[in-house]
Amino acid sequence: MADLFQGIKSIDTSSLVDKVESNLIELFIEKEFKVGDSIPKELELAQSLGVSRTVVREAMLRLRLMGLVESKKHRGAVITSPDLVSVLEKSMNPKILNGETLKEIFEMRLSLEIGMADFIMERVTPEDIEALKDLIKNEPSLSDRMLFQIEHEIAFHGKLYEITRNETMKKFQKLLLPVFDYVHKSGLLKKMPVNRNYVSHQGIVEIIENGNSEKLRNAMRSHLENHFARLFE
Repeated sequence: MADLFQGIKSIDTSSLVDKVESNLIELFIEKEFKVGDSIPKELELAQSLGVSRTVVREAMLRLRLMGLVESKKHRGAVITSPDLVSVLEKSMNPKILNGETLKEIFEMRLSLEIGMADFIMERVTPEDIEALKDLIKNEPSLSDRMLFQIEHEIAFHGKLYEITRNETMKKFQKLLLPVFDYVHKSGLLKKMPVNRNYVSHQGIVEIIENGNSEKLRNAMRSHLENHFARLFE
């Protein structure tokens, strides 16, 4: 009998799991499930969808990994609000990201940090400004001429994200830290700055204290373009 099954191909259920995953998400949307709402049991879902319980379990596992579903004691599976940054973090290992992906991540950073100027100017406090001044006291002189001061870069920009009071942006900045570290150690940072309109951290602090959102956006653009010139041109 064993010889009868030699060479037989197993059935690929991955596409079926994909469909069930999509159908479940559509069901949650159509029925207007809210965070905290209980989800039908796996057996009920399997019977309704006409698939095996194993397929439903695999699809539910994916939804848990995405942060859309979690298990609650005495309640079973419930809808939850996904932590989008945590989902990204699972795949943001700089050691397996190629150069083009790293470039795109830095482009995201450029867009984000220029765009958050309004939030910084609206929400900055005198205490925040003093904290920024303390940070730049410890920076090397002529930092605009140096290749890359990763510790100061992380500390200073981390404070800017904190000033936005936007928790998702703050989490995203932490997500970038291993990417910063990888790029710093990779040997990519060999070019001296070419942007003669470079704005230092000190210049940014002066604008935050005395300027406006438009001036800060322009300053951040100038400050960050130097790093792109070093990395990708």
